[in-house]
Amino acid sequence: MASATASPRPRAATDNRLATADEPAAPARRRSRKRFRRRLRSRIILAFVLLGFGLTALFAWATNWTRNRVENQLVEDMMNRNIEQAARQFELDPDNLEFAVDQIRAFVYTPDKFEMVRINRPEWYRLPDGIHGIVGTDEQGKPLNYKLAVRKTPRAWFFLAYDMSQTSRGEAQFQRAIYASVVVFTLLSLLVGWWSASRVMSPVTELANRLKRSGRSAEPENLAAHFPDDEVGQLAEALDDYAARLTEVVQRDREFNADVSHELRTPLAVIKGAVELLLSRPDLDEKTRNRLLRIKRAEQQCTDLISALLLLSRNERGHGSSDVAKVAEQLLDAHRAQLGGKPLELWIEGERGLVVDAPEAAIAVALGNLVGNAVKYTPQGEVVVRLHPTSVEVIDSGPGLSAEDAAKLFQRGYRGTHAGHSQGGGIGLSIVRRLCDLYGWDVHVRPGEARGVVATLRFDARPGNVQHAGQAPGG
Repeated sequence: MASATASPRPRAATDNRLATADEPAAPARRRSRKRFRRRLRSRIILAFVLLGFGLTALFAWATNWTRNRVENQLVEDMMNRNIEQAARQFELDPDNLEFAVDQIRAFVYTPDKFEMVRINRPEWYRLPDGIHGIVGTDEQGKPLNYKLAVRKTPRAWFFLAYDMSQTSRGEAQFQRAIYASVVVFTLLSLLVGWWSASRVMSPVTELANRLKRSGRSAEPENLAAHFPDDEVGQLAEALDDYAARLTEVVQRDREFNADVSHELRTPLAVIKGAVELLLSRPDLDEKTRNRLLRIKRAEQQCTDLISALLLLSRNERGHGSSDVAKVAEQLLDAHRAQLGGKPLELWIEGERGLVVDAPEAAIAVALGNLVGNAVKYTPQGEVVVRLHPTSVEVIDSGPGLSAEDAAKLFQRGYRGTHAGHSQGGGIGLSIVRRLCDLYGWDVHVRPGEARGVVATLRFDARPGNVQHAGQAPGG
């Protein structure tokens, strides 16, 4: 009867579960990814990094899986051969059992020892025939990892334990090397992606910079001449073609505005001269004089409007020291003459002395549209022009304004719900908005305290717009 050789007693590990509690902040990561992917350069770099990481990680996983599979197969084949050999030798000579192997400890138990196996090694007692992996600790509490080959026959139970501790250490070193390779190749992919993105995006960046510089001059720069005949060169040619067509349209628009302004000034000058000549006659009756004065005011309004539109078409700011109170009084006088018996009172109040660095024509058009709208849509009551140190308000007692109208009132072509069947194309207030953008003013409307509308035109939105009375422009 053979006895078991002395060896450290392995204990099976009972708990090898791993708990993870990683819950990434998905919304913050999505916002960061969205910001990172805004630029094409970042997309190229990210593509290279993901490609390098993916290929390297896949190669590392395949290598590690192949190594483990081959190693386990070799170990299991060797253990199966040794335990078969031990079983045959036991059949031939039960008293002379030897194992000529390394890293293996053999245990043979005869039927009278089966109960001892159940008491001392319960994890072995329940195992069926085959190869089993066991992780535990030895009697000193050190980690112990081994494979156990089991062969149970009626005459004896054979156990062959193969120490896998050294193999596990080698596997850990191999995995560390694999992880390091993944990191190194990912960083290398990052550098390659960075370099490639810089090379790929440099022509696009140069095109963008040249396009920005070309906007500073009146004539567009020929971009295609600076780039080869590739995709960026084709984009530059398309931009050159678009810039040429756009420049032609703008030039035609400016020439049209200049021609119209020039051609209209002559008949307006003729009308003005004829009206002044007629007004100088001493035998004019009052009715004819009022009609001539109305024609004169209409001629002045046309002249102011032509001057303002010409400045807008050229995108040029005119200069001058214009008294807002004086312009407001002229506008109210003109509208009083056109009331035609309408029960409406017009007057001006507030501080005098507001002087703005702009031509009177620009102020007359901007303020005149606000006063004209107030007069048009107020059936009765009053329209007040209130002067402030840096602004002017036009207050009416009309039907008021809805929130939708207030938001869209300065859009070109928009006519509010209160317009009804009144005449007008809805472009007067859009001209006011364009003049404000040109001169740095600000205009907005709001409902009145009781009823009506308050339109405010501020002149101090840009420094240097407002002057004190008697101050020179720009002083």
